[in-house]
Amino acid sequence: MKHRFELTSGLQGETLVRKGMQKEKKTEQNIRIAPELNVIKIGGHGAIDYGREVMYPLCEELGALSKKHQILIVTGGGGRVRHIMDLGIDLGMPTGVLAELSAKISEQNAIMVSILLSKYNGTRIHIGDLLDLPMLLNLGMLPVVHGTPPYGLYEHPSRSETIPPHRTDTGAFLIAEVLGARSCIIGKNVDGLYTEDPKINPDAKLIKEITAKELRSLDLEDMVIERMVVELLEDAVNIREVQIINCHKRGMIEKAMNGKNVGTIIRAE
Repeated sequence: MKHRFELTSGLQGETLVRKGMQKEKKTEQNIRIAPELNVIKIGGHGAIDYGREVMYPLCEELGALSKKHQILIVTGGGGRVRHIMDLGIDLGMPTGVLAELSAKISEQNAIMVSILLSKYNGTRIHIGDLLDLPMLLNLGMLPVVHGTPPYGLYEHPSRSETIPPHRTDTGAFLIAEVLGARSCIIGKNVDGLYTEDPKINPDAKLIKEITAKELRSLDLEDMVIERMVVELLEDAVNIREVQIINCHKRGMIEKAMNGKNVGTIIRAE
């Protein structure tokens, strides 16, 4: 019997699934590609869909902040994503197809937001351009990228749900984690995470600070942030907290970037 061909390396002969392998191969800390970067997610449903009234002053604020801070803007999808998913689910589309369809909407929003920010050097970039961020930031650009992660047709299928679990909040978090960013801020149309939807129940309580484990144990019926972000946060290396803020209120973004809790902070532990 012929022997399997091997290349000499520290992982020679490994299956890559052995339990103890990762501990044995633990190396120095990963390189943080953009350690001063603030990743700011602007929700489609939470901001962009409101149009001129919300987006014009918000873009003025982001543009001014970009002169003092390194910023990457990540766009959500919003109402049009909900529409295309509703149609797709009704037609029996698989989860991966729904992911492909919804990505097109957040891409459209990235184009529009980059144009709104053009006088501040707003530049629409693609997921594949993320490794060019250090250069783009040094050139004074304000990069804008769509938030849907590129799982596409490979999105996780589920027996109980059809809607893709990795959406634009998750995409913003994953971008921040991979780049080793300074912060990950999720802009919504409410003041943070509540025990219930405050638009339905005015008596809902605002949760100012909570760990990912505590939040999962609450098993809330609804949340303002994607559940996948909470799951991923527990195992993250670079991003150990996410802050949810109301991006309709001026000044909240800069305060969050400066470390102030102006909404809800979800910590890894």
